[in-house]
Amino acid sequence: MDFIDLRSDTVTHPTPEMREAMATAPVGDDVYGEDPTINALQDEAAALFGKEAGLFVTSGSMGNLCSLLAHCGRGDEIIVGKQAHIFQYEAGGSAALGGIHANTLDVQPDGTLDLNAIRRAIRADNIHFPPTRLICLENTHGGASGAPVRASYIAQVAEIARANNLKLHIDGARIFNAAAALNTTVQALCADADSVTFCLSKGLSAPVGSVIVGSRAFITRAHRMRKLVGGAMRQGGILAAAGIVALRTMPQRLHEDHANARALAEGLASLPYIEIDLATVKTNMIFFRLSEDAPMSVEELSAQLKTDYKILARPYNSADRKFRMVTHYWFKAHHVPLVIDALRTLLTGVALTPEAAALHTASD
Repeated sequence: MDFIDLRSDTVTHPTPEMREAMATAPVGDDVYGEDPTINALQDEAAALFGKEAGLFVTSGSMGNLCSLLAHCGRGDEIIVGKQAHIFQYEAGGSAALGGIHANTLDVQPDGTLDLNAIRRAIRADNIHFPPTRLICLENTHGGASGAPVRASYIAQVAEIARANNLKLHIDGARIFNAAAALNTTVQALCADADSVTFCLSKGLSAPVGSVIVGSRAFITRAHRMRKLVGGAMRQGGILAAAGIVALRTMPQRLHEDHANARALAEGLASLPYIEIDLATVKTNMIFFRLSEDAPMSVEELSAQLKTDYKILARPYNSADRKFRMVTHYWFKAHHVPLVIDALRTLLTGVALTPEAAALHTASD
């Protein structure tokens, strides 16, 4: 990549193996169920998660939307984190298209919802209330610094759901990062979930797509919802082929992204004007703040990193002087000192070390 891009793990490019698989993928009409590569991806994903069936969709947001529409009817209510991607970053799709009401709870620093708060949020059978149908979790939780959520907690939430005749959906956009961080499997993390959406196009580095997994009956309903929102594809196996390579080659290397995030975070912690809690860096996400006395704003720092050093880093919350950086396949260990030295220079005026300057020159 021409830039060191830390804006998100969505900026990943497909690997050469993925490009080759896309070029040679056997395809058919998926609306007729005849694309063999899409079928293979769906079957492989379902088996990996220990579920009966899978459904290929174009994005994580579409996967979550189709899942919510399959679980809930108009006027039904979901329990979801106030900082969850489903609630904050998906354009209100469940409300706009499904008439689904969101009952929001605060997300705790470890990415969980308080169990007693979940219990209190479940509606009584009363004509004045929307009926509660679904609990939604997120793993890893992007609104909690990429925190991985343990299977033991998910099992407790699932027990609450079953006791109240509810379903449990997991937005697992980065579920493979959670599995890597917790040294477990996605099947173990999702064993108690009724449905899971996971992304192929973030840490797994495929160019497009997500997959929903669940029971066969649920996937049949989700398939109808995919059609409803215009998500049916024809010869989509060209995209699914990259997803198969991603599933087979990327999960086992995600610990490298986590190690690079930790190294970068520790370097940031050594710099003046940067405030960071290293305890929150558990996967591939790093959140930090510029102190009030920093010599520039977050917007100025972002602009100068891009212009002077070809480093892309987007302010996460300008009002709070907050940045987010996300590591991924195309961010390597040798990039860490480049980013640290660039930030040191911009914030303190101390020039790059000769070694770092040589690396920058070589990367141009």
